[in-house]
Amino acid sequence: MYSENDFSRLELSTQGFRSNYRYFRSLLRPSTKLLVLVKANAYGHGAVEFASLLQAEGADYLAVALPIEGVQLRRNGISLPILVLTSGVDFFPEIVDYKLEPGIPNLYTLQSFCAYLDERGIAEYPVHIKLDTGMHRLGFMSSELEELCEFLKSHPQVKVKSIYSHLSDAECRQYSLSQIDKFQRYASAIGEALGYKPMWHVLNSAGIQLYPEYQFDMVRLGIGIYGISAVNDVKLSVVASLKVKVLQVKHLTEEDGAVGYGRHGKIAASGTSIATIPVGYADGIDRRLGCGAASFELNGHLVPTIGNICMDMTMLDVTGLDVKAGDTVTIFGRNPRIETLAETLGTIPYEIFTSIPQRIERIIKK
Repeated sequence: MYSENDFSRLELSTQGFRSNYRYFRSLLRPSTKLLVLVKANAYGHGAVEFASLLQAEGADYLAVALPIEGVQLRRNGISLPILVLTSGVDFFPEIVDYKLEPGIPNLYTLQSFCAYLDERGIAEYPVHIKLDTGMHRLGFMSSELEELCEFLKSHPQVKVKSIYSHLSDAECRQYSLSQIDKFQRYASAIGEALGYKPMWHVLNSAGIQLYPEYQFDMVRLGIGIYGISAVNDVKLSVVASLKVKVLQVKHLTEEDGAVGYGRHGKIAASGTSIATIPVGYADGIDRRLGCGAASFELNGHLVPTIGNICMDMTMLDVTGLDVKAGDTVTIFGRNPRIETLAETLGTIPYEIFTSIPQRIERIIKK
């Protein structure tokens, strides 16, 4: 029987999660709804685990990228409203059968969905209209609004639950305010045509922190709840810590050659001690972190990688330290923070979080 101390695991702190959740709640008016994104397996944290925590904590909405992600949540007891951001046109039966709410970015998708609903005799199904105010990824352009409104007025199969857009560069105030201005004008025009006002939402995690005056009816909390802040002087609580156990320790001399594939791990003339851990690039440990580019925490010390990172294993230089098999190594958590690894890689924490595969167990820590 294995315990959580016997394997590689992503530890998820409910205390850190609740702290971040309540911080963002504190920035909102009591009437503002809070939608939390759990797409991409909750940014790598575990969608079912996190959705369950959010449901218990009182979130108003969840959002996923794909219908299959929403289906997974429904099959695991999640009853919160779920917005599907990238609904497409191939999974309408799943969307309806599992009571998911599709994001509609263009007339083709809307027409296709209404035709499907008509076949099933369904009216006033909740949908969410996506507007393009400057991201230029998905969404209705201003030139398409008149046709959109005419179609909506003549098709009772759907009911617009919300209108939303996305800030493409939230930390640029001038551009974000221009997007918000467009959003208000476009959304107002749709509401006037419909004769009722759907919910509005445009702020992401960074937007909640930077533009709280534009929270409208709902906000969308993504990376912020997982501990990453857009505001430098705000330190959110760490939620995820990737921890592994040392498999083996070796004390090598210069005569032993080198460490790892390609023999890039050089052994010092005075000798080098290495500790091997059971994670590699198949576990989201990017190969660019090898050969000393990154350091992980072991017994209170930051120890550098040595040699190339392998598919399933990584070697660490633990020369001069008292290390034994079974000791715990923190890849990221409180120290080092994931932001440090992201900076080394020239990327963002999102990419590291979402690269952690399912074979790494997610463990909820109270």
